Amino acid sequence: MPTTLIERPAPSAAPRPDTAPRRRTRVFALPEARWAAAATVLFLIALPLQLTGAPAWAWGPLYALTYATGGWEPAWAGLRALREKTLDVDLLMIVAALGAAAVGQVMDGALLIVIFATSGALEALATARTADSVRGLLDLAPTTATRLLDDGREENVPTERLAVGDTVLVRPGERIGADGRVLDGASEVDQATITGEPLPVAKEVGDEVFAGTLNGTGALRVKVERDASDSVIARIVAMVEEASETKAPTQLFIEKVEQRYSIGMVIATLAVFAVPLAFGAAVTGSLLRAMTFMIVASPCAVVLATMPPLLSAIANAGRHGVLVKSAVVMERLGQVDGVALDKTGTLTEGTPRVTDLRPLTGSGPTDDGLTGSGIAGSGLTTDGLTTDGLTTDGLLALAAAAEHPSEHPLARAIVDAARTRGLALATAENFASAPGIGVTATVDGRTVAVGAPARLLNRTGGAVAARAAAVAAELETGGRTAVLVEVDGVPVGVLGIADRLRPDAAATVTALTTLTGTAPVLLTGDNPRAAARLAAEVGITDVRAGLLPQDKVTAVQEQERAGRKVLVLGDGVNDAPALAAAHTGVAMGRAGSDLALETADAVIVRDELATVPAVVALSRRARSFVVQNLVIASVFISALVAWDLVATLPLPVGVLGHEGSTVIVGLNGLRLLREAAWTRARAEG
Repeated sequence: MPTTLIERPAPSAAPRPDTAPRRRTRVFALPEARWAAAATVLFLIALPLQLTGAPAWAWGPLYALTYATGGWEPAWAGLRALREKTLDVDLLMIVAALGAAAVGQVMDGALLIVIFATSGALEALATARTADSVRGLLDLAPTTATRLLDDGREENVPTERLAVGDTVLVRPGERIGADGRVLDGASEVDQATITGEPLPVAKEVGDEVFAGTLNGTGALRVKVERDASDSVIARIVAMVEEASETKAPTQLFIEKVEQRYSIGMVIATLAVFAVPLAFGAAVTGSLLRAMTFMIVASPCAVVLATMPPLLSAIANAGRHGVLVKSAVVMERLGQVDGVALDKTGTLTEGTPRVTDLRPLTGSGPTDDGLTGSGIAGSGLTTDGLTTDGLTTDGLLALAAAAEHPSEHPLARAIVDAARTRGLALATAENFASAPGIGVTATVDGRTVAVGAPARLLNRTGGAVAARAAAVAAELETGGRTAVLVEVDGVPVGVLGIADRLRPDAAATVTALTTLTGTAPVLLTGDNPRAAARLAAEVGITDVRAGLLPQDKVTAVQEQERAGRKVLVLGDGVNDAPALAAAHTGVAMGRAGSDLALETADAVIVRDELATVPAVVALSRRARSFVVQNLVIASVFISALVAWDLVATLPLPVGVLGHEGSTVIVGLNGLRLLREAAWTRARAEG
């Protein structure tokens, strides 16, 4: 049964925060980051000493400490892998670094150590931050709930002790403690964390509610229908963790290549050392040839051939408001051939706004006894009147005056619209809020009601009520939320409220369609009519509405199974599982939830949709540069290795050729740092 709150009292329990508290792991809380930082500092101290001609005793120990601090962890991990009969490229790099030091190239080896230590620290930080956000999501659900006993008494119990069939009391402002169904009461529940809907949803007897969603102004009695471990929010956590642990096919392929290359390098180096010895060569000469081979065949040239274009593209994208979290992500962005878009907060701004003002003609003195002087006495100026009723400004000012004390998002939208127009608002008295119905207030002696047309019109009749119902139906068919305004029980107008489309949404959809060859899919938890209206505006034909988080994951997986590499663009907690399950997940930065931001592979910092196709195009340019660099690196490595094996490659020439190849591919990749690279990507996207 509905609960009406007059001068709404403070909730009996303080509401929890709307978002989960951030549990962010600090960078230097990670041992990998501390060791990498130490190695980098030592290297940066030793390098200028060596270059300025300082004695070896000044910089030699510093390089030794660089090897120790930055290399012991990957070396130890590589030795553990060897015990499992696995050889990874990290261990090979440590061996190459030590080999370089053995033949006097101490600085080259130290640089390799610093690069690999820093890479490992960044990977550890990304993993820790994702785990932080997943744990933080669990804080959305309350730790305790009020369980009702059979004898009518209440007891406060931990939510994990709630069992299916229990009845819990959810007071105004509290978060709901379990998934269940409303047994008694009416309220409006903000369930954006689960469905992504921008507005609170009216809940009555028989309606489903979810753990972690925020109750509004009414009291609810809820029958528990799922255990805490099986709630929707718990399943979101499980899906994010499961998808985060899944390795992409590209990653598995790279791991196989690493194994074969590592084994081949070890065998080849040993052969270069042992074969000359078998024919009577000197140990020193054979060792020098083997170490030279290790240097010139070192895969660091290939690594540097790959990284500069990707890192340059990341830096360029960052300057233009796109945070790409890793080089792997930048490469994968260019592979996408399908796109799935969220609606609220992604294609739209996520904030309800007044879009329509419809005064009802005939609601003046000729029909229902509302005289011009009576309306004027309510505090509106005469230019807020017509002979038939209210003008648009008059209607908005009247509704805003009644809604001013309310905290409902629709009320805020109405008040904001009135303030934007510079309208003066009368003082409201005797304010009352009825969840699922609306508000009533006395404005200069007249009773003004603002609320759901279906509820308010049940209490009235006549021609004006019929016209109001028709206008409301027209607005709702167009995807708006209709709000009726009554004065002393007589309808005087209808407002239309909707989430506003982002200015660049349609152009972005068109660009993504051109880039991928297929039109994006709209995945939303919002109602089908609102979703269909927005999709028609931006040119999307494949619309899937009313989806829960697991439904979005299913839709993404369907496309993945069809052979597509899907980019998912979203902003809410409810989008996080789909972001994690997708080939590439991109989150909106300004309004994005903590979990979405941490789970996503990239973040649109300033919420500029047009940067999404631009960064995809930039990624494709970076991938073409990677191919160029790999060809250059392969030619250099092959030539130097052949020289070392066929003839005698002087060590200085080998080092010069090795370092020269890295400089060439590095400079080639740095071309993507230029502003022209982003301009071209923007044009292509």
